[in-house]
Amino acid sequence: METNQYNVELDAQGRSIHPLAVVAPNAKIGANVVIGPFTSIGDNVTIGDGSIIGPHAVIHGWTTIGKDCHIFQFASVGEEPQDLKFKGEKSFTFIGDRTTIREGATIHRATGEGNETRIGSDCLLMAYTHIAHNCILGNRVIMSNLASCAGHAIVEDRVVIGGMAGVHQFVKIGRNAMVGGMSKLVQDVVPYTIVDGHPAKAVGLNIVGISRAGIPVEARKNIKKAYKILYRSGLSLAEAVAVIEQEVESGDEVEHFLRFLRNADRGICRERRDIE
Repeated sequence: METNQYNVELDAQGRSIHPLAVVAPNAKIGANVVIGPFTSIGDNVTIGDGSIIGPHAVIHGWTTIGKDCHIFQFASVGEEPQDLKFKGEKSFTFIGDRTTIREGATIHRATGEGNETRIGSDCLLMAYTHIAHNCILGNRVIMSNLASCAGHAIVEDRVVIGGMAGVHQFVKIGRNAMVGGMSKLVQDVVPYTIVDGHPAKAVGLNIVGISRAGIPVEARKNIKKAYKILYRSGLSLAEAVAVIEQEVESGDEVEHFLRFLRNADRGICRERRDIE
């Protein structure tokens, strides 16, 4: 008889569901899934193959968990949002593949009929992080302990958010950016930058993150040139965009940089004045 770490016998599909777990009859549980004791899985939940759900976790609502995810004890995924506008409508939560959700993390489904909260693949949400309603997180996002995203925040791919950082509702964080611990984000974070402070200000480019992402050297030079025009030229945002369009060689990274700036509805985190 084959068993798992909870000494529970595996079924024909390699699944191990602890007898003390509460799994609704209409929940869809993939092959080789492990569900620990005292966990609650709702009727409209789908859990992908190979995922591990720790003890005391709660997964409710119209929630889809991808393959090979690991949700640790006391995490809550897909519960109703903390939003006074929510009236019990059908909304969704989607978690990509290979994402890890650590102890006590909370991820709420969306406000608004048919809307969604979505987290990408290969993310790491550390202990007690919070993702509010209607947030969208890209792939390979890391949120350190106690970091929180308020409703409708957008976090692009490969962003790192430091511990206890707070992201205001509707704020966007561009890809490959890094947010310092305990930062207060009330404006958009430009892609490829590091921001820090209360409120957060840009302190330079995320050179290490850009390099690790495999961005070519020539593209990195163009990003650096665009950064200097944006932050060091004394131009307004609109003027800087126009100059970057004319003076910086086009490419995927520069085009994304420009596209983000054109859509920065809340304004952007400006550079800290003591940066040389």
